[in-house]
Amino acid sequence: MIEELKAKLSDEAARLQHELNVTLPNEIRKAVEHGDLRENSEYKAALERQQFVQARLGHLHSRLSKLSSIDPSQIPEDRVGLGSIVVVEDEKNGARETYNLVFGDAIEFQEGFVSMGSPIGRALLGKAVGEVAILKLPATTRRLKVIELTTIHQQ
Repeated sequence: MIEELKAKLSDEAARLQHELNVTLPNEIRKAVEHGDLRENSEYKAALERQQFVQARLGHLHSRLSKLSSIDPSQIPEDRVGLGSIVVVEDEKNGARETYNLVFGDAIEFQEGFVSMGSPIGRALLGKAVGEVAILKLPATTRRLKVIELTTIHQQ
């Protein structure tokens, strides 16, 4: 999971680096050839895109650095952690839900994917099968019992 994430972020960084070094300079050059830059919307759009790409590249490099520092041997094998797939049962109504704990904004979230920094992710983190996670929400408090757990080591 971590290697897949690093590969995905590296691919995006490579695309953005190409855009920053090749595509955007060409667009800026073409816009400059049109003349008066004060009222040149293509020029302004290219500069804004350039700033966005530079900021996104900085963010991606930061995320890649953090991912590289993760030591998979430090992720528990019997408790909820990064990459765990957790099946929980709501003690109040018996409903079962499955969550996959992922790393922040690094992937497109799909149904059932939760960030470790989200309220439910923080509540589940470190729990073992049979333990109850208490999720405090503004309107209520949920008690979620961990029924099944598949850690990153078992996948």
